Amino acid sequence: MVELYIANKNYSSWSLRPWALMSELNLPFDERLIPFGQGANAGAFREFSPTGKVPCLHDGDTTVWDSMAITEYLAERHPGVWPSDAGSRAWARCAAAEMHSGFSALREHCGMNCGIRVRIEHMPEGLQRDISRLGELWNEGLARFGGPFLAGAVFTAVDAFFTPVAFRVRTYGLPLDAACAAYVKRLLELPSMRHWYTDALAETWRDSGHEDEARRSGILLEDLRAR
Repeated sequence: MVELYIANKNYSSWSLRPWALMSELNLPFDERLIPFGQGANAGAFREFSPTGKVPCLHDGDTTVWDSMAITEYLAERHPGVWPSDAGSRAWARCAAAEMHSGFSALREHCGMNCGIRVRIEHMPEGLQRDISRLGELWNEGLARFGGPFLAGAVFTAVDAFFTPVAFRVRTYGLPLDAACAAYVKRLLELPSMRHWYTDALAETWRDSGHEDEARRSGILLEDLRAR
């Protein structure tokens, strides 16, 4: 059985990508959750991941680290990971790669923290640019391929790469146009996302780095997590 190593569901945006993809495509795997410890917890994570980071997939003697590499490994073995049409598949890969390597201001100012609600008092210029680019990218995909997902009628890897953004939008109340807001709602209502969110709220682990990151982002309005 394939094993997928992840960290706290409340925080670990990188873990969510392959987890949501495999869950929505009904690809069987065993979840191995190792919570963040002090700092990055690289010492404990090095026991299963060569980089000391999550996610990391084990398939027998094969170890695959990095969410993009895991996605491509799965695509070689299972249909439906990427769109079947060449044009939409090329667009989807570009959009996923842009999310994988870009949107640095969004990551910096809006770290994933599923169980809280934060009001951003002053929108940094870089964050506003990232939000605007999200709108451009999402509206292009939805209009070009007909929706309701970014590359067409069904959920694929490109949507999985934006699932952490959906949680960020809800946590920080990020402004979006109607089409993008509807897309976020669609992602949050997926069975995999509901499952992840329920588990995230139930976690009682707290990581100081992630908590400090959220406090720097704005004013804490609500904490919905288990105590």
